[in-house]
Amino acid sequence: MSRVGGIEAGGTKFVCAVGTHPDDLDVAEFPTTTPDETIHRTVEFFKQRPPVSAIGIGSFGPIDPNPGSATYGYITATPKLAWRNFDFAGAIRHALGVSVAFDTDVNTAALGESRWGAAQGLDTFLYMTVGTGIGGGSLVNGQLMHGLTHPEMGHIWVPHDWEKDPFKGCCPYHGDCLEGLANGSSFRARWGQPGESLPDDHPAWELEAHYLGYGLTNLICTLSPQKVVIGGGVMRRAQLYPMIQAKVAALLNGYAQVPEIVPPRLGARAGVSGAIALALSL
Repeated sequence: MSRVGGIEAGGTKFVCAVGTHPDDLDVAEFPTTTPDETIHRTVEFFKQRPPVSAIGIGSFGPIDPNPGSATYGYITATPKLAWRNFDFAGAIRHALGVSVAFDTDVNTAALGESRWGAAQGLDTFLYMTVGTGIGGGSLVNGQLMHGLTHPEMGHIWVPHDWEKDPFKGCCPYHGDCLEGLANGSSFRARWGQPGESLPDDHPAWELEAHYLGYGLTNLICTLSPQKVVIGGGVMRRAQLYPMIQAKVAALLNGYAQVPEIVPPRLGARAGVSGAIALALSL
């Protein structure tokens, strides 16, 4: 099998890799800065290694994932203004002269977990990441979900009790959508310090499980996933998994079967491994 490249392009960092499988990856990470600087570092990573046959990209969004569109491969209405309307796939294709496959970072992570991780053998499951932002990808009947564009699972609405939680939310587009209430940035904005600094018994974690439980219950009722895989920096607090599982079970209230809610088996490498899987599909 020929070696391929993978790029997990997150809002905070880029992860680049060359290989064929999560166990044989040559990986580098660096911060997401300006498009010129970040793409230059990405291109240099690949030029310093033996040529690859294709590159898969899983990108923060919103993006245009439609191969028939004139703006296929672009990052579109992102709040990261320097990256808005940037031809990401085109820049990589032009610089390296290889075929490029392009999707969201969460869809590629879902693909990685399907091929090598916690969702092996399943044809319908949900992958969510809870970090700088909140996003979700899903395989439905064995295919990654796309439509008019791609799912934006972090921007669904959940009940917000303003008396118990007066925080207005931090989404620049919607305020108190799920991402605005429960992403990594919300911890510092609401509590004055990042989530990793808070003790296990801090009320932040119960509130986080509350919002994620509501969001996942909506998605479970809509997509009927066989399993839910949740990754991202916020989910490094392992106590959240049983708390979210209990919240979802209480909200479903016996009406629908509760899927297992688990961490990604590929851990922090789910996204870049999925980008490798995306390249192998070309």
